[in-house]
Amino acid sequence: MSTNNLSYQFKTANVIMKLIVINLAVYLLVNLVGFFMGLQPNRLLELTKWFVLFDSFSESIVQPWSILTYSFIHFGFWHLLFNMLWLYWFGNFVLNLFNEKRFLTVYLLGAMFGGLLFVVSYNIFPVFENQPSYLIGASGAVTAVMVFIATYTPNAEMRIFKWNIKLWHIAVALVLLDLIRLSSGRNPGGMLAHLGGAIFGYVYASQLAKGNDIGKWFENFMDWFANLFKTRKQKPFKKVHRTTRNAAPRSNKNTNKSANQKKVDAILDKIGKSGYDSLTKAEKDFLFKAGKE
Repeated sequence: MSTNNLSYQFKTANVIMKLIVINLAVYLLVNLVGFFMGLQPNRLLELTKWFVLFDSFSESIVQPWSILTYSFIHFGFWHLLFNMLWLYWFGNFVLNLFNEKRFLTVYLLGAMFGGLLFVVSYNIFPVFENQPSYLIGASGAVTAVMVFIATYTPNAEMRIFKWNIKLWHIAVALVLLDLIRLSSGRNPGGMLAHLGGAIFGYVYASQLAKGNDIGKWFENFMDWFANLFKTRKQKPFKKVHRTTRNAAPRSNKNTNKSANQKKVDAILDKIGKSGYDSLTKAEKDFLFKAGKE
């Protein structure tokens, strides 16, 4: 397989780049379909209404998947651009310490908690009465990632122009800005999603530092869901061999398999310690080919 084709590049990219590509692809699809249907930008909701999250409990129950799908929809280019930039910058801090599955857990549960706080708030607090609204965008998920890593490693620094600024300073400033914008009535639905993601990111990181992985159940769910789409050959299985004293020595083929497995294990350990981006191109190619065997 050529290492230059788009399919290979996507499959071997880390989870951050995959999420960026997916968000960009959805944005282009929605806007192109809207263009060919003659829809103005302010009418794109008609095209995506089954995937955005509405403030009504009844509508949320009818389309429960929208608690997650809303976070992959962006109508405006600048909305998408800034979300993806924040995702890339803060996401790489997370991948330097954790594996991709944990990153995805923070991202997806952050989106879900952001959406949940939005729906609950619009149905409880009188200030939102007679203000029908809907929610789109990855802001809640991105905020969860940002606050998660800022809580777990608060003194890590990000270089902005000529200054090195600690992550917790950035997180606090942005959350305070969201609170100010919420009180001013500017995009209250979006600000609630930010705060929902921030609360989840803070709680998750705080519990993880104490040794409590509150996202483990979701990782197990993702494994179960992924296995539904695997073929029988792709699913792991256990095979018991009976060993006898007169057993023949292993063949060269089995020896090669054992050596390859050791190399795969070493690469996976490297990913767990330093993240996928720490791999060399040769290691990425080897891991990709091993996954196909």
